[in-house]
Amino acid sequence: MAIQSTPSPVVRSRVRPSQRRGRRRVLLGLVAVLVIALLGLFAGVLLWSGITLSDDATALARVEVQPFGGTLQRVSAFGPGGRRIPLAVRDGRLTPQTLLTPGETVSVEAVVRRPSWLGWALGSTRHVHGTIRAPVASVSERWLTVPRGSPVKVSFDRSVSAVAYGRLGRRALADPRRSVTLEHRPAAGTVAVAAAARTWERLGRPVTVSWFPPASVPVALSSPAPGARLAPAAPIRIIFSEPVADVLGGNQPQLSPRTPGRWRQPDSHTLLFVPSGFGARFDSDLRLDLRRAVAVTGPSGAGLRTTRRIGWTVPPGSTLRLQQLLAQAGYLPLDWTPSGAPVARTPRAELRAAVEPPKGRFSWRYSNTPRELQALWSEGSPNQITRGAVMMFQDTHGLDVDAIPGAMVWHALLADEIAGKHRDGYSYVYVHSSVPQSLTLWHNGQTVLTSPGNTGVPAAPTQLGTFPVFEHIPVGTMSGTNPDGSHYHDPGIRWISYFNGGDAIHSFNRASFGTPQSLGCVELPLASAAKVWPYTPIGTLVSVEK
Repeated sequence: MAIQSTPSPVVRSRVRPSQRRGRRRVLLGLVAVLVIALLGLFAGVLLWSGITLSDDATALARVEVQPFGGTLQRVSAFGPGGRRIPLAVRDGRLTPQTLLTPGETVSVEAVVRRPSWLGWALGSTRHVHGTIRAPVASVSERWLTVPRGSPVKVSFDRSVSAVAYGRLGRRALADPRRSVTLEHRPAAGTVAVAAAARTWERLGRPVTVSWFPPASVPVALSSPAPGARLAPAAPIRIIFSEPVADVLGGNQPQLSPRTPGRWRQPDSHTLLFVPSGFGARFDSDLRLDLRRAVAVTGPSGAGLRTTRRIGWTVPPGSTLRLQQLLAQAGYLPLDWTPSGAPVARTPRAELRAAVEPPKGRFSWRYSNTPRELQALWSEGSPNQITRGAVMMFQDTHGLDVDAIPGAMVWHALLADEIAGKHRDGYSYVYVHSSVPQSLTLWHNGQTVLTSPGNTGVPAAPTQLGTFPVFEHIPVGTMSGTNPDGSHYHDPGIRWISYFNGGDAIHSFNRASFGTPQSLGCVELPLASAAKVWPYTPIGTLVSVEK
């Protein structure tokens, strides 16, 4: 009997679900760690591949490229308006190769080539843009109190590499510093100081620095110095050691005599008076009342004294310039031509020329000017031709006729010059007292009339010389004392031109003319006197010669 055996069943190993999940977590953890590592590496590469553009202590700027950043390929700089600024690049420092202006804004572009292994992902180059402002060095204190004999030290808010002051041009400093000593300065004064923070900068805008000696009251630095000459149009500057508001409060200084112009306050310590029109009067003493006692000195620091008033002397106008203006206005028998450019027809330019006359040349306006008239001329010195012209100008402009070129004459003369006014005509009368006596009238290069005339008798002679007409009347009464002591009274005398005391050119009814018959006057026939009179206004010169 066959025995059948039953096969044994196959027993399979079974993995529990919890085991499978654990394995999966391990795998995912490994992947996560790898991803984090890769991300960290990438972040580190990015972190260490940066490029920065920053300020530098000596250069315009500094470009810093981190280890994975790559290589600096080129740097460009541009000023306002796109002006290219050449640069020297060394160790990442950008130094301009041309002078920049302090405070100037510069646009900088840097181009960096990335490493090839990084360039495939981020691009082969990187561009960085930035804006840099050239540094500005400013004076820390503009008003200094400096003991006598001590140097003047000017401080800045940052180190400077170059300075200039006074007449000293740009001076480079061996080492940048925050203060500069101004050698050989007076006890008080002002100076314009300019500085550059970097060697590659131009000097900055000059700033006025003032210094004062110590005093128990505020110190006032006057320019011009007290007692100095002051041109009519010159500004007056008063710089105080303390703020103006503290020194004067609300009081404004007063000028005497009154002068057209206005006060300004350029800064907290300074008052500036700017004249207008024709400024201060010629040939006058100008006084400034400060209304508070201060210690006043001039730019040199000499003569420090406590006072409430400052005074200056306004000079008279130059005789030479007076003659130039009278010639240009037609009141002289001469023309004047400047050697250079003509004086600008503005009050300021004309006032300056009145004190400091320009160079030029006088020439006789007429080719046949009488030798007697030519002999009277003296350039730059008072003479009868100039005196007569001033009198004629005064009479023409309704001024007091005193032959003195005072402030009113100058102002009117300058106003005419600015307006381009000009008169035509110049007359001259010369009398020959030798028998036969005669009078000649010359006008504008022509002899208008020659007439016999009478001069004074030996007991009352007509004085020889040249005199300007000072009174001009068509009819009048003449009276006086005869040589024998008797008196005369002659009404109705026609065509009178007084030129020397009681001596005059006039008509007179005589039986004859050509011999001494008058009491000092120059007598003419009625027709001749009538013709001469219109040509002899006030200021016309009359010469009496043998």
